[in-house]
Amino acid sequence: MNLSFLQKPSRYIDNEVNVVRKEAPVRVALAFPDIYDIGMSHLGLKILYKIINDLPFASAERVFSPWVDLEAEMKAKGFILSSLESNRPLKDFDLVGFSLQYELSFTTVLNMLNLGGIPVRADERNCSHRYPLVLAGGPCTVNPMPMSPFIDAFLIGDGEEAVNEILDTFYEWKTAGDGKRNSLLRALSGIDGVFVPSVHRFQDFGLALPDPSLARRGNGVVRRRILQSLDDVPYPDNPVIPYTSIVHDRINIEVSRGCSMGCRFCQAGMIYRPVRERSPEKALELAEKAIRNTGYEEVAFTSLSAGDYSCLLQVVREFNERFEREKIALSLPSLRVSSINNDLLKEIRTVRKTGFTIAPEAGTDRLRRVINKDFTEEDYERALRTLFEEGWLNLKLYFMIGLPTEAEEDIEAIPKMAIKALKTSRHFTRRFVNISIGVSPFVPKAHTPFQWYGQNTSTELERKKKYVRDALIKKGVHVKGHDVRMSLLEAAFARGDENLAPLIEKAWSLGCRLDGWSEVFDFEKWNTAMNLTGIDAAQYAMKTFDLSAAFPWDRIDIGVTKEFLCEEYRKAFSADITTDCRKVCHNCGLECKKTVSGHLSEEKSTVESEKIDHCRLSVNHFLPQRQFKPVRIRVEFSKTGRLRYLSHLEIVTMFHRAMRRARFPLEYSKGFHPSPKISFGPPLSVGVAGLSEYFDMEVFAPFDLISNKSKLNNLLPEGAYIKDMSAISVQEKSLNSFIMRYEYEIKGGDLFHIDKFLLEKEIHIEREKGTINIRKMVEDARRIDEDTINLVLIDQGEIKVRLGELLPVVCNAPVERLDITRTALYGWNGGWVKPVGRSLQWTAKY
Repeated sequence: MNLSFLQKPSRYIDNEVNVVRKEAPVRVALAFPDIYDIGMSHLGLKILYKIINDLPFASAERVFSPWVDLEAEMKAKGFILSSLESNRPLKDFDLVGFSLQYELSFTTVLNMLNLGGIPVRADERNCSHRYPLVLAGGPCTVNPMPMSPFIDAFLIGDGEEAVNEILDTFYEWKTAGDGKRNSLLRALSGIDGVFVPSVHRFQDFGLALPDPSLARRGNGVVRRRILQSLDDVPYPDNPVIPYTSIVHDRINIEVSRGCSMGCRFCQAGMIYRPVRERSPEKALELAEKAIRNTGYEEVAFTSLSAGDYSCLLQVVREFNERFEREKIALSLPSLRVSSINNDLLKEIRTVRKTGFTIAPEAGTDRLRRVINKDFTEEDYERALRTLFEEGWLNLKLYFMIGLPTEAEEDIEAIPKMAIKALKTSRHFTRRFVNISIGVSPFVPKAHTPFQWYGQNTSTELERKKKYVRDALIKKGVHVKGHDVRMSLLEAAFARGDENLAPLIEKAWSLGCRLDGWSEVFDFEKWNTAMNLTGIDAAQYAMKTFDLSAAFPWDRIDIGVTKEFLCEEYRKAFSADITTDCRKVCHNCGLECKKTVSGHLSEEKSTVESEKIDHCRLSVNHFLPQRQFKPVRIRVEFSKTGRLRYLSHLEIVTMFHRAMRRARFPLEYSKGFHPSPKISFGPPLSVGVAGLSEYFDMEVFAPFDLISNKSKLNNLLPEGAYIKDMSAISVQEKSLNSFIMRYEYEIKGGDLFHIDKFLLEKEIHIEREKGTINIRKMVEDARRIDEDTINLVLIDQGEIKVRLGELLPVVCNAPVERLDITRTALYGWNGGWVKPVGRSLQWTAKY
């Protein structure tokens, strides 16, 4: 398939650096129910990819949802959704594992199953041995009921250890079992943390039930898997490097898991308890390995609240000591207001300032106490002052609307907080500061203190969102509001039961998928599905439950007791704060102590001394000074095969990262955002191959051209190849100033039409600045064989050749139907010459 017509062909070409290809008895498809850009940003997928591929008897391959353009092509031509690594159809795997990160991905799960040749309902698959086992993990599985008719088994909680047990069980069943699917499901149901709907809905294992009514109904309860130590499990220090820009396009080092602050709206803060920290030595070791293996220019230390990582400042300082010379930037995506201080900000800005995000969530101190967000207006003002004193020029603020007990003054306070940030920024920076506001409706979630509280009506949420937007739009503050209709569906599925499954299935059958994308989301189809099924999602979203109510998700025990959540709910209506549970235990049910260096510590008395000791890092890095000035190197390369579908920016990024992996001594620009001094020649269009392309780079001597050429070629993916490296004078013209003549080989055009084109003297087309004669741009066209021509094009002064507008006229065919290769580039130096370096090679051709 020619991928040139797709929005982003690089999502589908595979062949990335660090990809794993292997044959194994147990074949696992890691299926992410969203597009490549989102799925490749997800850390959990990268962790499972490594763990599974490290097993001798198992292999893992990636499968993502196609975007709508490719899906339409697949349906039109009968293509089956397949994996990237081996192009194996989804139906031919042993296991298909979905990551359920977001409730609005549910229809995409069904769509991917269908595109992959797999029945969407579990009971339809269970009657045949030829379909794979379908599993699901991720935060949405803490209420598995709405998706239970479609999924064979759910993994609840941390997956690093459990996935090994699941695959061991499957391998034993496949090689020595009775071959019956029910036997496999029963075996899986015995693994801690695995919920099997077809088994557990009829069983009670005698566990302590969160609600007595469960015992009467005889339903089984599954306890969440909790990983004890982050340091003791594999972590992806050589992740697959995407070509296209993804949402989180950087190295992610998880420094801690869980959160001790107990925000009452936050499901993650409850279902990822207790806090477990990665040791500082391990965090830095993983960061260094990942930098060497990927060539990324940014590392993020991630957690639910990175500012609460006990060794954060020490780790950030040590990181900068090691990597400042290489211009590796550091980002902390999630910081609480109280953790912002001058020392930390000075360290973060060492290489460059990334954007900064603060999540006040509510506009008043009172409402923040209701949701257990423990900071005051004074804390907010101090954080703003500190941030802008350190020179930050980009700030995002996130708020929620529709929170329990919310009043009009709480909504009115949101624009006031944004305006205060704007005024503070102008006072301290005297410059334009980009301040943006995110406004999202409150969504009640299972296993949180607010699980009993119903969502506001969509009309009310829309009114509140409009008030905030109207109050700020004239102030120059960008406001982004989440679609309240999406939030309604999210709340319904987060608190729903198995009776919602027909609605999900009907909406999918009407064309719903990728519902988290505004370009695709179609609420009218959901309305139609609700009318056809008689299921009103709003009833699930807006219902307020009695405190004694039994929930469908009670059969999942996350470790935090319902009694604790109920008490937190009561405290919310009194606006009482529950303090950091690492300082005072509030008896949530987990019976954990403090966390130190990745492990759950059982001795309270030794915590503080252990914390001081485990944060000590030896800093002794000798960075030799550069002894010579940088030199300029011209590089000739080719871009062929699947890499022809990369955009110019993707090619540039690929080479930048390869040169970092090769440890080239690159010179960097100065200023706010240092970048390597590398400049490329005229860009190739997506879908066009190039046999002799060029870029210039500045490096510090000594730099061995022969050995470094070989080193770089060993690190490049198939389809990219360095043909030559040579030194050039610093006075040499830039590639884009020098090159003005282009030679192509083109297959698939109308050869008779080309002859007719050459007979014309003038062929005019319109551009932005007026009419131009594109006939002058075609210097020559020669037929090579019965379906290939050689075409020579030339710029007309400032009027540059545009292949996309010229070839349809010359070849009488759309560009995506042509096979195009650029074979040579030339500039004028007393004759047409190739820009190959040294003295610029003379070319007698033409």
